[in-house]
Amino acid sequence: MKVSRMILSGSAALGALALAIAPAHASPGENLLKRLHEKGILTDEEYTELLADYRADEAADAEAMASMQAATPTPMQSAENALDSSRMVKMTDSGIGLEVGPATIKFAGSVNGFYVHDNADTPSATTSVVGGVANVGDNNSSAIRNGLLPGFLTVSVTTQQEGWDVGAFFGMYPGINSTAWGALGANNGGQPTALATSGIDFRQTYMTFGKPSLGTIKIGRDIGLFGSDAILNDITLLSSGTPGGNVAPGNTTLGRIGVGYIYTDFQPQITYTTPNFSGFQASVGVFQPLSSLTGPAQANSSPGFQGKLTYDGDFGGVATHLWAGGITQKHDTLTGMDYTGKGLDLGAKVTAGPVAVTGYWYTAKGLGTTVLGLFDTDADGKPRESDGFYVQALATFGKLSVGGSYGESSLDHTDADDAAALPNLVETNSSYVGQLRYGLTPWVTLIGEYVHSKAEAHNGNEAESDAIALGGILFF
Repeated sequence: MKVSRMILSGSAALGALALAIAPAHASPGENLLKRLHEKGILTDEEYTELLADYRADEAADAEAMASMQAATPTPMQSAENALDSSRMVKMTDSGIGLEVGPATIKFAGSVNGFYVHDNADTPSATTSVVGGVANVGDNNSSAIRNGLLPGFLTVSVTTQQEGWDVGAFFGMYPGINSTAWGALGANNGGQPTALATSGIDFRQTYMTFGKPSLGTIKIGRDIGLFGSDAILNDITLLSSGTPGGNVAPGNTTLGRIGVGYIYTDFQPQITYTTPNFSGFQASVGVFQPLSSLTGPAQANSSPGFQGKLTYDGDFGGVATHLWAGGITQKHDTLTGMDYTGKGLDLGAKVTAGPVAVTGYWYTAKGLGTTVLGLFDTDADGKPRESDGFYVQALATFGKLSVGGSYGESSLDHTDADDAAALPNLVETNSSYVGQLRYGLTPWVTLIGEYVHSKAEAHNGNEAESDAIALGGILFF
C-alpha cells in the first residue's frame, strides 16, 4: 500500500473532521492532505506527490469497484445460480451429454437400414455346403433390414474418485427386424409376419477403473480382443456385406464374418489395458469359457485368455495402425477328448492422403469358422484347423468414398473319418465387395453396395449368391 494510504489510515479522526467541513467537490482524503499541508506538516513537494498518488489510487479503486459490480449477479441471478449450484447440472464440453455433480454422462447412438436384394443359388445336390454363407433358395429374396450393425444406444458415466478414473458403460443394440413373440435372444432368426416385434441385444455392460500412469481394468461384458480390430476396420461394418438369411432376416447381416475373420463376439471378461507407450498399447484378459456349438458336450473348468497389442504412428503423413492378437482356451468334453482352442491374428491399416488400405490374416486350431465354436471339432472332439484373410481399400474424395474388398475363411477336416462323415463340410467361404458412400451430413452416410459370396465344400460342392444393398446409417 502506498504512503498516502498509510497516512490516511492513521488519521481517521482528521478525515472525519475534514469530511464535515470540506467543499462538496473534494474527497475526504484530499481535504485531509490539504489540512496537513496548511498546518505545515507536509511540505509543498510532499503534498503534491501524495495528492497525485492518492488520486491515482482512488481511480484504480473506482475501476475495480465498477468491475465487481458488473460481475455481481442480481438477486434473481443469485437465486438462479444457487439453484443451478445445488443441482450441479451443466452441458458437457463435447459430445451429447451432461455433467451431474461429479459425474459426466454421455450418450451415443446409431440407426441404420438397408434394402437388400439377394439372388440366391438354386438348391441341388451340388450346391449343398454345410456351413456355407452363400444363400441357397428357390427364389430371390428382398428385405428391409439392418446391416452388419444393428442400431445402438450407449450410455457412459465417468467420474474421478480418490485419484481413480471410474466409469460405467451400457450398450443396447435394438434391430429393426422382427422376431417371434417370446423369442429368446435378439439374434434368433427373424420372423417377417404381422404382430412380430424387434429384439434388443444388450451387448455391453461393464465397469472400468484406472489411472493414466497405471492403465485400466475392465470388468463386465464387452467386445473380445481376438479378432476385434478385424471387424472394427472392415468397410462392411457400416453396410451389409454377405446378407446371411435374407428371407427372414435376423438382427444383422454377416458383413465379413466367416469370409475373412472369425467373429470376435461380446463376452464376459476381466481385462487390463496398459497406458499408451509412444503409440504401443497392450490388453490382456480372462474370459468366460465358451462351449462348442457343434462338437461334444463340455463342462469347462478353465477360463479363456485373450490378448492384443496395437501400435499407432505417423510416418511422414502416413498414418499406421498395426495389431496382433491371440486367444486360447482349454475345453473339457464329457467324452474325455479334451482339446485346446487357440488362434493368432495380425493386421495393418495404412492411410496416405485420401486412401486407406487394410490387410488382415488369422490362423487357428479348435476355434472353428464364422463364430467361435462353430465346427471347431469333429464328432469325436478332435480340433479342426482354420485360417483366413481379407484385403480392402477405401478412397475418400470430399463427401464421396469408393471402396472394395476381398476375403475368405477356410476350414480343414481332421482326418479321413471326418471327411467321410461330413463330405460337404465347408472348405472355403469367400466374398468380394464393391461399395460407394456419400456423406450427406456429418451424421448421415448413404451407402450402396454389391456383394458376391461363394461357399465351397470339401467334396466339390459350390454355392454362390449375388446381393445389392442400398440404404444409410446415422451416428450421433
